Amino acid sequence: MMMNQGRIVKVSGPLVVAENMRDSNMLDVVHVSDMKLIGEILEIHEDRASIQVYEETSGLGPGEPVVSTKAPLSVELGPGLIENIFDGIQRPLQEMREASGNNITRGIKINALNREKKWRFVPTVKSGDNVSGGDIIGTVQENEVFEHRILVPIGIEGTIESIQEGDFTIEETVAMLKDKKGSIKALTMLQKWPVRKERPYKEKLSPTEPLITGQRIIDTLFPIASGGVAAIPGPFGSGKTVVQHQLAKWAEADLVVYIGCGERGNEMTDVLMEFPALKDPKTGHPLMKRTVLIANTSDMPVAAREASIYTGITIAEYFRDMGYTVALMADSTSRWAEALREMSGRLEEMPGEEGYPAYLSSRLAQFYERAGKVKTLGSDDRVGAISAIGAVSPPGGDISEPVSQATLRIVKVFWGLDYNLSYKRHFPAINWLQSYSLYQDKLADWYKENVSRDWTTYRADMMRILQEEAELQEIVQLVGIDALSPADRVTLEAARSIREDYLQQNAFNEQDTYTTLIKQYRMLRIILSFYEKSHDAVNKGVEINDLFSMPVRERISRMKYISDDEGSKPFDEIEEELSNQVQTLIGEKDR
Repeated sequence: MMMNQGRIVKVSGPLVVAENMRDSNMLDVVHVSDMKLIGEILEIHEDRASIQVYEETSGLGPGEPVVSTKAPLSVELGPGLIENIFDGIQRPLQEMREASGNNITRGIKINALNREKKWRFVPTVKSGDNVSGGDIIGTVQENEVFEHRILVPIGIEGTIESIQEGDFTIEETVAMLKDKKGSIKALTMLQKWPVRKERPYKEKLSPTEPLITGQRIIDTLFPIASGGVAAIPGPFGSGKTVVQHQLAKWAEADLVVYIGCGERGNEMTDVLMEFPALKDPKTGHPLMKRTVLIANTSDMPVAAREASIYTGITIAEYFRDMGYTVALMADSTSRWAEALREMSGRLEEMPGEEGYPAYLSSRLAQFYERAGKVKTLGSDDRVGAISAIGAVSPPGGDISEPVSQATLRIVKVFWGLDYNLSYKRHFPAINWLQSYSLYQDKLADWYKENVSRDWTTYRADMMRILQEEAELQEIVQLVGIDALSPADRVTLEAARSIREDYLQQNAFNEQDTYTTLIKQYRMLRIILSFYEKSHDAVNKGVEINDLFSMPVRERISRMKYISDDEGSKPFDEIEEELSNQVQTLIGEKDR
C-alpha cells in the first residue's frame, strides 16, 4: 500500500535526501519523483531520509514527491528465473528492451517473472500431508534440463487441504494449506524474499567434497570445496573474467549464477554471446539452460551495483534450498566496493582506508558468509551448496589495497593471477607460488577414495619441484644454466614440463579445455615418472642432452590432447615407452 509522501530537498548523484519521511523504515524501497524511480532508504535522521536511487537521477529537483512502499528491496523467486538476464535490481533486460528500446528508460516497471506464461505443475505431496517451510510440494520442468522444485514459503506450516496437477501461471493457486490456527492459505509458485536477509537453513555442514572445475591448476594444486569461497585477484588483463567464464562453463554445479557487477559491458556481452552457443558437457543442451545472469555493467547506475551482489546471492540461496549445488560468480567485488565508497562519501560518513567505508570488511563477510554447504529446511534433509567465487580488481594489481586484504581474510582459496604469466600467454595465469587453498587437508580423503591413494603425494611432489625451480632460476640468472649439476637440470626440465604440459590449458581446444580428475592423475603420474627415471639415469651417468631428446618427450608434451574416450591405454603406452627409452640409454652407457 502506497502512503507517506515525502519530498526531495537534495540531490547528489545517486543520493537523494527527502523530508517528511518519519513513518518510513530503514531499507524501505521508495519511488522517487513522478517518474517513480526506484530507491532504497539508507539512513533516517528525524524526518529526513537518505535514499540511494538505482536509476539515473539527472533532472530531479527539490520539491518532487517521494513515496515509501513500506517494504524492503526483494526479489521474485519462482519458475522463469533460469535462462533469464536481469539488471542489478532484478528487472528482466530482454523485456525492458522490448518495452523501451535499446536504452533503459527511467522509471520503467516490469515484473521480474512473467505473469502470463503457464507452467506444468506436478504435485509431490497429497491432501492430508503435513508440510512446513522449505518442503517441496511439487515440481515444474522449467526447460529440458532443469527441474524447478516448488517450496512451501518459509514461516508457513500446516496440512495440505487440496493440491492439483495442471498448467498454472506463477500467481495462480496450486494448493490450499490449513495452518495450526485453522486459517486457510493459498500457495502459489511465486515467492518474494528481501535481498539483504539471509535465507534460513537447518545446519551448516563442513565442506568435504571438491567443486570439480576441469582446470588442472585448480583441481590439483588449489582446489575449492563444493560450498567453499574463493577469490581471484589480479591486475587488468591477467584473465580474471576468462577464469570465471571457464569455471561457469565447466564447474560441476547444477546451476550457475553469474553476476556482472560493474565490469565493462563488452565482457558481459562475451558471456551473453558465448553461453547460449556453448554446449553443456553434462546435458548436451546450451549452458544457458542452467544459468541465471545478472548484468550491471560499469555504464549502468552505480547504486544498482551494490544491490546486484545481494540479488545474485538471494537467487542462489533459493536454488540451494531446493537441494541443488550452485556456483556463484561475482565479477567483480572491487566495483561493488567502489559503489559502497561512492555512496559512503555522499552520505558524508567517516572514511576508512583509501576512502572505503569502515564497514567494508563486514559487508564483504556478510556476502561470503551466505555461501556454504547446508542442510536445508524441510522434512527430507536435503543438502544444497553455494560456492562463491569473487573476482577482485585491485588498481595496478596491488593486492595490499583494502578490498583485496578484506577479501583474503574471509575466503579460504586464493588464486593469485600474474600479469607476467598472461603476457607469456600462459593461461590460466594463476601463480602457483603465491596462491593457496585451505581446503586441501579436508579434501585429501575424498581424492584418495575417488581418484587415487597417490594423489596427495603426487601433488606434494609437484609443488616441491616448482618451488625448487624458482630457487634454481635465481642461480641460472646469476651464473647460467651450465653451472648447474645434472640433477638440478633434471629438476628444471621436469618443472618446465609441469608448467607447459600440465598447468597451461587451452580453452579453445576441445580436449584441453576440460580435464577429468582421472586424466589429471594419469598426466601427473607420467610427468613425475619422467622426473624420477631421469634422476636415476643421470646418477648412472647418462648424458642430460640424450635424456631430454628422447622421442617420448614429444608424446608427453601432447598427452593433454588425448581424448577421454581413449581411456588409459595411450597413457600406459607413453609410460612404457618412457621406461624402455630410459633403460636403453642406461644400457648404452653401461656398454
